[in-house]
Amino acid sequence: MDVSESLGVYVSVPFCRAKCSFCNFASGVGKAGEIEAYVAQLCAEIQGSATAAERLGARLPRYVDTVYLGGGTPSLLSPSKLQQIFTVLRRSFDVAADAEITLEAAPAQIADDVLDVALALGVNRVSLGVQSFVDRECAAVGRLHTGDDCLREIRRLRAAGVAEVGADLIAGLPYQTAASWELSLDAAVGLVAEGALTHMSVYLLEIDEDSRLGQEVMAGGQRFHAHGIPQEELGVELYERACERLPDAGLGQYEISNFAAERHRSRHNVKYWRRAPYVGFGVDAHSMLRTESGAVRFANVDDLTSYGMPGSRGERTLVGAREAFEETVFLGLRMNEGVAVEALREQFAMEWVAPYEDAARELVREGLMTELAGCWRLTGRGRLVSNEVFGHLLEEVAV
Repeated sequence: MDVSESLGVYVSVPFCRAKCSFCNFASGVGKAGEIEAYVAQLCAEIQGSATAAERLGARLPRYVDTVYLGGGTPSLLSPSKLQQIFTVLRRSFDVAADAEITLEAAPAQIADDVLDVALALGVNRVSLGVQSFVDRECAAVGRLHTGDDCLREIRRLRAAGVAEVGADLIAGLPYQTAASWELSLDAAVGLVAEGALTHMSVYLLEIDEDSRLGQEVMAGGQRFHAHGIPQEELGVELYERACERLPDAGLGQYEISNFAAERHRSRHNVKYWRRAPYVGFGVDAHSMLRTESGAVRFANVDDLTSYGMPGSRGERTLVGAREAFEETVFLGLRMNEGVAVEALREQFAMEWVAPYEDAARELVREGLMTELAGCWRLTGRGRLVSNEVFGHLLEEVAV
């Protein structure tokens, strides 16, 4: 089976025990009745996916080798609801015996019976929203766990038999300092040394107008600890420090925000960056499937009230050769392995590739990219301004 034709499945579970102040995702606190109705609609969408893809003129591979339950906090689902979702998934698709199956969770929010059922259903990877191992920083953004909770949870998951355990950290949280960041990195590195933690993601705090914290920052207020957010320059320094320490601990950086030894990389997320087909189910879930003329990207609506209603399908974008070229460039550059120039020449028109090469050489001179073994890659500086780099490249290849 060609892995480029195998399918990744994303399942959105937009419910949390409490919504973090920085969160701009389509998620919120859900009541039992809402969750039950949502799961029923979600399963109906999965069952109807082949018909929906056919209407779009898209190919929906049946063979699935990655499944990712994200949100929200899908670990809050009851065992019966998890079972319901997986039963429908396996009826609708051929899920590989060795599929990577990921469950997102918040520390101290995976009940024993949920964990037992998740493992029985094939979950072999858990991604924990730690954000910080420092209690004050967690509390400032509405996280319900402590640093000790995180340590216990990671060890518990590995002891229970979860093959891959990952954690997220955010640089730039309220009250964060260089010293407190070292405490979080110390905790992560210690867990890696124990063999308890196999993957890390590190993000810069996003001040987004759709989050409560972002709105308060832009209004110049002090609610949600907005006044405690450090200067942007410190956030950058913290990210750079993580890029130094995590590879030394055995977690190589393989993408702008992701660190793991090669055998522990997120196979599902790599699909996104390599433009492999994937389909998303649930609120605000996104998909990319092949068509006869290229590909199509589409998304579900981003609010729970409208999800599943007639005519509620979100935006749909056809991806032609030119769009595929642009995606190959900026998604490929997200990964540390970079973009192979010869592959671009073979796959796409030289009238697009040649200007890109000229622009890339300019960025090499500016220290934002490198050229090594026929591949263009971002430097450390380039990753910090990756959006500007991508924008410059795409401007240069505009026709």
